[in-house]
Amino acid sequence: MKNCRLCPRECGADRTAGRYGICCAGAEILVARAALHAWEEPVISGKNGSGAVFFSGCSLGCVYCQNYIISGTIAGRRQTGTADHTQTGRMMSDTADTNPPESLPGKSVSVEHLADIFLRLQDLEKANNINLVTATHFIPQAAEALKIAKKKGLEIPVVYNTSGYEKVSSLKILDGLVDVYLPDLKYLTPELARKYSHAGDYPDRAKEAIEEMVRQTGEPQFCPERGNEENQLITRGVIVRNLLLPGHVEESKKIVKYLHETYKESIYISLMNQYTPMPAMKHDPLLGRRVTKREYERLVQYALEIGVVNGFIQEGKTAQESFIPSWNGEGT
Repeated sequence: MKNCRLCPRECGADRTAGRYGICCAGAEILVARAALHAWEEPVISGKNGSGAVFFSGCSLGCVYCQNYIISGTIAGRRQTGTADHTQTGRMMSDTADTNPPESLPGKSVSVEHLADIFLRLQDLEKANNINLVTATHFIPQAAEALKIAKKKGLEIPVVYNTSGYEKVSSLKILDGLVDVYLPDLKYLTPELARKYSHAGDYPDRAKEAIEEMVRQTGEPQFCPERGNEENQLITRGVIVRNLLLPGHVEESKKIVKYLHETYKESIYISLMNQYTPMPAMKHDPLLGRRVTKREYERLVQYALEIGVVNGFIQEGKTAQESFIPSWNGEGT
């Protein structure tokens, strides 16, 4: 936390001295919500729900983020211009804030309290798993909390839910603690990553991260859900998500092809049509609209044509703000 280089931004912020990194986070763990979540892939949520712990702040900061209220992409200090924040060194550290980001919801919790949250979700809420959502900037604290919780009886699988913008060295801290990795692979084209996430190095970093995740977990494994034996839940492995962006079917095809050719059936691919245009995108000619049915059908058909077997698709009206949780501190 003193010279933070946990994520590929490597901004070097001294988060112990009241300064905030590119992620908008200080040294204290900030949790926006910790409750059962029913809207993940069926092998994660099942019928009981996933024990999702949403962390405030984000090291990527996509301009179209549907969780922008807690990520700090728009709320708070981060500027969503066209700068490509992939440089390392003192320059970015010097720009870190000395005041907390405004309007970034969440409750500060200790490592011990976070461990108790995990145990409550398992023992009282009967969650299928512990789902760490956007925890990159809190990896050391999350790892310590998992160790404490496991000593106290945490037995359900741990899911690490991420944008994919990770450093391999940071992921190694989670080796042996995380059972299921749920990363995005948003872009393979650096120009798109730079335009929408200010991170031209995203494709390379995400590829490296997914490779490390597969190394840690191996082939996917499943077991029946407690009390709902007809449902199969993933207990180990990697599910890579791709959120289809409006007007970018060809980019998603490239991603599906790369994942299939690289990993075959050793991972699952989740094709998502749930892009929901947020207020900041209303004037964007592409991102100001939803994905069309035809766009999504083209992507799914392509995945079938190239032989993808292990995959998930979405049906129904998933592009709705009603599917975005309320950031009211529930369960913290």
